[in-house]
Amino acid sequence: MFSKDIGIDLGTANILIHVKGKGIVLNEPAVVAMDKVNKKVLAVGQEAYMMVGRTPGNIEAIRPLKDGVIADFDVTEAMLTHFIKKIDVKGFLSKPRMLICCPTNITKVEQKAIRQAAEKSGAKEVFLEEEPKVAAIGAGLEIFQPSGNMVIDIGGGTTDVAVISMGDIVTAESIKLAGDTFDFDILQYIKKEYKLLIGVRTAEDIKINVATVYEGSRDEELSIRGRDMVNGLPRTITVHSSEIEKALQESANLITQAARTVLERTPPELSADIIDRGVILTGGGALIHGIDKLLADELKVPVFVAEEPMNAVATGTGIMLANMDKATKVN
Repeated sequence: MFSKDIGIDLGTANILIHVKGKGIVLNEPAVVAMDKVNKKVLAVGQEAYMMVGRTPGNIEAIRPLKDGVIADFDVTEAMLTHFIKKIDVKGFLSKPRMLICCPTNITKVEQKAIRQAAEKSGAKEVFLEEEPKVAAIGAGLEIFQPSGNMVIDIGGGTTDVAVISMGDIVTAESIKLAGDTFDFDILQYIKKEYKLLIGVRTAEDIKINVATVYEGSRDEELSIRGRDMVNGLPRTITVHSSEIEKALQESANLITQAARTVLERTPPELSADIIDRGVILTGGGALIHGIDKLLADELKVPVFVAEEPMNAVATGTGIMLANMDKATKVN
């Protein structure tokens, strides 16, 4: 009869939905397959992701979110509507309240777009909250104490770095570089070094199974297939961790640079807290091999990966939903 409050981690790569009282009920790729001719939605989420790089000319697999914000409004709305229908949270006469997470540096226009897409997909009321803050709550940090907590949330489209104290962000930095960038770096490296064209999904396989960003910390090999750029025929090659580490070096350094910038702007008392407590890594990018070691070396503070880094934001929305009436609406 009654609708439920829901929390949404509106990620560039994945959408996670937390229903109050039930936990995380949905975790699917943020992909929509559409018919180019009549603009009809053919598949959403996991089903659409399976079509990436494998569709005929008239079908397009779209990722409607780019760099943590809406790139295609209508497709985002269709995707959200599909997911909300799927989890069945609308009441007979009522609509759910939604808490949605977004990067720290998004503009008022981008905020408005997220709010409108949520309202059109069936929200009664929409609350927006900054991603690193929610990720910190989800990772179990006590952010409402007068002490410094530092969180680095590496998602699909953006990396958000923030120092939080007394329940609010003290200093923050958001860069449009994250998991998707690493996929692209791998793709470009294979193209340049081996004259071989591979798809995004193959690049992601390499990232998960072989890649590292910390020199000498991984020794894995993987055979991959692609299309030879010279003769156009299929070809198989073997890639090694050490070469992928070199391909990802530049992007990994930009993440450590953003973290360093935030630390340099942090008040000294809070910096002392961070030396004691360390830095928490959240988001899917936290699972990239060696990222914790690299950050610990560069920042000279302990770095820990959250228990379930990919779920940290969605879990955080659940904790905030439990205290929904205390949450402040972002105008």
